[in-house]
Amino acid sequence: MPLSRRGRGSRLAGSRAATSNLPRATALSPKSAGRGALSISHAQLLTRRRHSSEQVPPESEPRADFRSGKWLQEPATGDARDSRQALRARMSSKHRICSQEEVVIPCAYDSDSESVDLELSNLETIKKGSSSIELTDLDIPDIPGLHCEPLSHSPRHLTQQDPLSEAIVEKLIQSIQKVFNGELKGELEKLKFLGDLSSLSQALPYDETAKSFIHSHIADIVHTLNVLVQEERPHSLSSSVRQEVFVTIADLSYQDVHLLLGSEDRAELFSLTIKSIITLPSVRTLTHIQEIMPNGTCNTECLYRQTFQAFSEMLQSLVVKDPHLENLDTIIKHLDPWLQSVKDHERERATASMAQILKCLSKHLNLKLPLRFQRLGHLVALMALLCGDPQEKVAEEAAEGIHSLLHITLRLKYITHDKKDQQNLKRALTKCREFLELHSSAAKCFYNCPFRIAQVFEGFLDSNELCQFIMTTFDTLKNLKHPCIQRSAGELLLTLAKNTESQFEKVPEIMGVICAQLSIISQPRVRQQIINTVSLFISRPKYTDIVLSFLLCHPVPYNRHLAEVWRMLAVELPSTTWILWRLLRKLQKCHNEPAQEKMAYVAVAATDALYEVFLGNRLRAATFRLFPQLLMTLLIQIHHSIGLTMSDVDIPSGLYTEQEVPSEVTPLCFAMQATKTLLLRTCCLQEFNIMEKNKGWALLGGKDGHLQGVFLLANALLERNRLLAQKVMYLLVPLLNRGNDKHKLTSAGFFVEREDIKSLLPYIVDSLRETDEKIVLSAIQILLQLVRTMDFTTLAAMTRTLFSLFGDVRSDVHHFSVTLFGAAIKSVKNPDKKSIENQVLDSLVPLLLYSQDENDAVAEESRRVLTICAQFLKWKLPQEVYSKDPWHIKPTEAGTICRFFEKKCKGKINILEQTLTYSRNPKLPIRRSAVLFVGLLSKYMDHNELRRMGTDWIEDDLRDLLCDPEPSLCIITSQTLLLVQMARAEPKPKQRVNWLQKLMGRSSA
Repeated sequence: MPLSRRGRGSRLAGSRAATSNLPRATALSPKSAGRGALSISHAQLLTRRRHSSEQVPPESEPRADFRSGKWLQEPATGDARDSRQALRARMSSKHRICSQEEVVIPCAYDSDSESVDLELSNLETIKKGSSSIELTDLDIPDIPGLHCEPLSHSPRHLTQQDPLSEAIVEKLIQSIQKVFNGELKGELEKLKFLGDLSSLSQALPYDETAKSFIHSHIADIVHTLNVLVQEERPHSLSSSVRQEVFVTIADLSYQDVHLLLGSEDRAELFSLTIKSIITLPSVRTLTHIQEIMPNGTCNTECLYRQTFQAFSEMLQSLVVKDPHLENLDTIIKHLDPWLQSVKDHERERATASMAQILKCLSKHLNLKLPLRFQRLGHLVALMALLCGDPQEKVAEEAAEGIHSLLHITLRLKYITHDKKDQQNLKRALTKCREFLELHSSAAKCFYNCPFRIAQVFEGFLDSNELCQFIMTTFDTLKNLKHPCIQRSAGELLLTLAKNTESQFEKVPEIMGVICAQLSIISQPRVRQQIINTVSLFISRPKYTDIVLSFLLCHPVPYNRHLAEVWRMLAVELPSTTWILWRLLRKLQKCHNEPAQEKMAYVAVAATDALYEVFLGNRLRAATFRLFPQLLMTLLIQIHHSIGLTMSDVDIPSGLYTEQEVPSEVTPLCFAMQATKTLLLRTCCLQEFNIMEKNKGWALLGGKDGHLQGVFLLANALLERNRLLAQKVMYLLVPLLNRGNDKHKLTSAGFFVEREDIKSLLPYIVDSLRETDEKIVLSAIQILLQLVRTMDFTTLAAMTRTLFSLFGDVRSDVHHFSVTLFGAAIKSVKNPDKKSIENQVLDSLVPLLLYSQDENDAVAEESRRVLTICAQFLKWKLPQEVYSKDPWHIKPTEAGTICRFFEKKCKGKINILEQTLTYSRNPKLPIRRSAVLFVGLLSKYMDHNELRRMGTDWIEDDLRDLLCDPEPSLCIITSQTLLLVQMARAEPKPKQRVNWLQKLMGRSSA
């Protein structure tokens, strides 16, 4: 018969009190004296009721009944000493030895259903040495928090035992040393070794010999314990060796000798001890094995419960004195895989252990900075999901655990919060208190309600912890055995994402987990919840481009899971246009970049994404709204893609590591698919049919027939859907100027060879007044294509508008408006020439002056169009007009030009007044030329006519220019002013002398 648990029976040798031969007790006797000391072990006092042994009657401790609404709770402020006295009454007269410095050992109250007081007005203060950290209720700052019960007065403190004598210590050391030098050959020897080691641990506070021996033989102790655990049968429980290993480790932990923390061999022992108890078959299976193969008189169920009690105490011994929470972090790391086990009994054991650890920690919380707990978000997510576990016992344990964790979190966040973030913490505390006030028991409200946990904890988790929460929740989605856990995870994700979306910083990482896990989620409802989470992130402007960029960095064509994400995006109506526009801009930016050797991969990925979005039809309203931009951008993408294969695409390295690009996949096929789907989803069925019947798609994708295909599609739209076509063409203006011929040709295809395009011309002409330079330039490009087809009314209106753009500060607008003006004048038919003659005459002076522009392209174009205007008027310009030298250095040429225009324009327009207006032009060459031309005109024109007009207004404008900082302008202005005054005084021109030559002191060569 295996020896019973120490604390229930005796040992053959060694004891906590160093008594070598104690009377053996029956394993099942509740009154038996313990192993030399305790009648009831501390492990038993700490373990859950359902795991307690038969020595503790289950009727003595009522359970929490979540289903019936009965939740028995002992007030946190109750008399704990009564409970302590009741426990001590059942203890023997010998007790565990304590040091002079009191050691706190956890034990449970009589009612395990007692909940940690989470009323925020009753938050306790934490007193810490010199720094005096005090935890107060931030919501009610005027009311100080309640003080924690000092550790030395805790009901968990046990009375002291008599110290071990030096002889006994030496005897224990010799016994243990023999084991290190030899081997253990049986259960009794193993139990004796463990008992000796445990007894020696009690001498550590006062015996230097014991302390020196233990600390110098840590590696030997860890190795021996590792061997003992490994020798235990993994699938049965027939001895108390496991139990004694757990108690021994706990005894040493209470003396600050941690055999499970630190080095690699200790971590290995930790993992092994956890595995040895968690992976045991279920209690029912263990009992069944005993029935089939009886093993003495040992009650397997009782032995299991005692062993689990010892295991629970061992874990709790690590957190009783854990001010920095680093031990808790290590425990979670080791328990993590078991909390997520697919086996119900393993998950139940791990959850019960975690709940007990959190409850123990919450009652002995003595936090000190710096805190090294890095897994809060992960732990909250795990416990939240376990609260929705299909196993009732798991859910109950998790609810109690999360209850304790909330208490820990409140204290933790107060200590670590930034003063700048104090208002946010206050709001979170207020929200938490309001939530708890609605429920009589926090643990009860968490049971089977994971989403409530997210609501309560969301305000306390920082961005890194929120990311942990999300990552952990996604990781549990691979739990295929329990669909309800997947559903809980989906609800948690959506709840947290909705309420805290602005706090996330690692959105790409979250998207990565989503894409990785989506393939293993089979439940439609859960899949939609995950896609809804993606939709939530992508609909927020802060994350839209981040999410899009991540989704676009996947192989095309997209696999069915990513395709489903694109197709099933569930976005509120105001955000649909924003998302589709940002996706469209990804593609347009690729078109706007300078030509590269290879096509950008984003262009292909964005095109495929548009195709999937159109197929899903979830962004239908946005698709209609952006139809013109979508259609033209896709047509341009088709033009760019003609003749390319995927080898012509700049594919990021490593993108196709697991698969090769299918040979039939090309950039063109994606663009064609997207274009066809766009037409079908926007009800352009007739247009689609016309393209098919006339082989329009083949033309569109061909190198030689692309423009013909564009013309065919434009005709189809105009014939079948005039209103939509007009909208397309009007909105195409800002899309025409894409920086290369492909954009212009593709876009212009919609406007060429159509007579009924005339109805759209007024809209395009109006675009010339836009402030956006690209829109104006695009409108000019279209009008240049259509100028020969315009009616006279539209032509006249356009020339008036173009005239206003002469001298525009945007040099390209100035340049091309002159070009279009010249094309318009050339296209005027004979019957209409008389009607537009005045506009031509009015353009002469501006064109003449801008032939002196500092921008060579503008000057050259002005001279060219001036020639067109002269031809229209049937004039022959003097050759001096075509000189590229400035007038002020060739005054003779300037005089010849002036005499020609003064003679030709006499009686038709007032060129003096028109020229004078340009004396205020912001460009120096234009101002200087205008002033010089005014002087020459006043010299050559009829002086009598000049006196009738009056010269005061001329002289006033000229005097303002005498203060110009440019010397050449001041000199020319003063001479011009003199000439005007002389012309006013003299009846007719005198002998003509070259005044500018005299002024400049030059000869007229």
